[in-house]
Amino acid sequence: MNQLRLAVLNAAHQDQNTTRNFRRELDASLAEFDATEGEVPHGFEYDGAVVTGSRSSVYWDEEWIRATKAWVSDAIDRDIPFLGVCWGHQLLADVLGGTVEDMGAYEVGYSEIEHFGESQLFDGIDESFTAFTSHSDEVSQLPAGAEPLATNQYSNHGFRKDRVFGVQFHPEYDPKTARELVHRKELSDERRDSVLAEITQDNYQQACEAKLVFENFLKFVREVNTADAAAESDVQSPSVGSSD
Repeated sequence: MNQLRLAVLNAAHQDQNTTRNFRRELDASLAEFDATEGEVPHGFEYDGAVVTGSRSSVYWDEEWIRATKAWVSDAIDRDIPFLGVCWGHQLLADVLGGTVEDMGAYEVGYSEIEHFGESQLFDGIDESFTAFTSHSDEVSQLPAGAEPLATNQYSNHGFRKDRVFGVQFHPEYDPKTARELVHRKELSDERRDSVLAEITQDNYQQACEAKLVFENFLKFVREVNTADAAAESDVQSPSVGSSD
C-alpha cells in the first residue's frame, strides 16, 4: 500500500518540539498546518488526521479555534479517521458534542493510566501503563455514543466514537519536551523540582509503550481505507449477469 497521507493540525503555538515529535512518531506522509495561525487544509484528500496538544482551551472564543473546529467537523462528516492528543482529544470530544471543562487541578508528569483492554488503539499496551501528562482541562462528559477507553484518578484519558479516537496523555513526548514544558509552567518550586526529578531515562523508556497508539492508529487508518476502497470498487463494478 502507498504511504498514508495525514493532515496534522498543529495547535502548539509554533513549539518546534511538537513538530519534531509527531514527525518522529507518525510513519506517514504528513501535511502540517499551523492551526493557531488559522491554517486548515483546503480540502479533505487525506487518509486520516491528527490534532495535537495546545496551551489554549478548546472553549475559548478565538477565531482559529472556531476555524479548526469547523474543518474537523466537516472532515468527520466525511468519515476521515482522527486521532486527538491532549488538546486534540478535548477538541474532538467538543466537536462531537461532549463537554470540556476546567477540572480544578493540574495533572503533570508521568502518570499511571488504565485502559479497558478492548480497543485496537491500545493493542500491545499493558492495561495499566505509564505516560506523560500535562493538562488542567478534561473531557468531563463524553459525546453521546462514545466509548471510554482509558482513565485515571484525574480524568478520562481516552475515547472512541466511530472513526475518531482521543487520548488525553502525551505518547509523543520525549524528555526534552517534558523538561521544557515543566520549566515554563507556573508551578511551585517544590512541585517543579518533584516533576523534573521524575523525568529520567528509565521513566521515559517505561512510557515508550504508550507510543504504540500511533502505530495502532495508522493500522486502523489503513484498514478502513482499504475497506472503503473495496466498497467503492464494488459499487462501480456491478456483477455481470446473463439471461437464458
